[in-house]
Amino acid sequence: MTDAVSAAPLPRRPSAVRRAWSAYRARGRTIPVLTVLVVLVAFWYAAALWVNADRAERLIGQTGEEGIVAYATAVWNMERPALPAPHQLAEAMWDQATGQPVTSNRSAVHHMGVTIWSTLVGFLAGTALGIILAIGIVHVRTLERSLMPWVIASQTIPILALAPIFVVVLGQLGVTGVWPKALIATYLSFFPVTIAMVKGLRSPDILQRDLMHTYSATGGQVFRMLRWPSAVPFLFPALKVGIALSIVGAIVAEVSTAAQAGLGAWLLQGSYHGLVFRMWGALFFASALAIAAIAVITLIERMVVRSRGGTA
Repeated sequence: MTDAVSAAPLPRRPSAVRRAWSAYRARGRTIPVLTVLVVLVAFWYAAALWVNADRAERLIGQTGEEGIVAYATAVWNMERPALPAPHQLAEAMWDQATGQPVTSNRSAVHHMGVTIWSTLVGFLAGTALGIILAIGIVHVRTLERSLMPWVIASQTIPILALAPIFVVVLGQLGVTGVWPKALIATYLSFFPVTIAMVKGLRSPDILQRDLMHTYSATGGQVFRMLRWPSAVPFLFPALKVGIALSIVGAIVAEVSTAAQAGLGAWLLQGSYHGLVFRMWGALFFASALAIAAIAVITLIERMVVRSRGGTA
């Protein structure tokens, strides 16, 4: 036994060629993204020169300086530009996130926290609603014929028109605070989950279903052992879309209700008072929230795939 153990081959480390190939593949994914980013930033700087041209000419006329360097310096360092340069916006966002106490109403972190809470409540409710509707549509033919057209039609109504109605009706019922915003986030996020899960629950072919019936499997066993595992790969892409839509719904609700906190309120206050950096900061903070949320869902997806014996 000892000889057999000692004779067992030791696990081999990845060769230099494999490590180089892995690094090359990682570089192959990174370089295109960085290239697009550089192009966008260059375009942004050029757009700032064009959009702020009138104000820059007045500033240069006051200082008496001439030349393209003076012109670009004036444009990219305005206190209240129509279109801020990327470095200006980065500095402003850093100050908005770190320059105030987190509990302050002037802190971007505080407003992000409010939006995150509304988003999570709406996203979880929308996901649960979407899964329940999908299960009902797949298993009950009457629900498919009567409910599916309304699920699709619900997304044809602009959310900007529905948000004030939701808020007014719920306010009459005494429902205020996070719940009206979460309801709007739910309204936007349940649709992709419903459609994806209907497709996923129906993805097993007839041979697989017949095999389960051959084994005398009950409806619950067919769902647990066949339909649900087949639907999981469809669920996670829908969750990524749903979380992004939930963030949009929460922000639209904050704008529609003239809320006092949240990224929507941050954006609205900037619009009212002409605070350009606050408006742009709200947009980029919302994008950062969406990217972070999608990254978390992607991580959960990989964990689920690996737990099922797959590779991710």
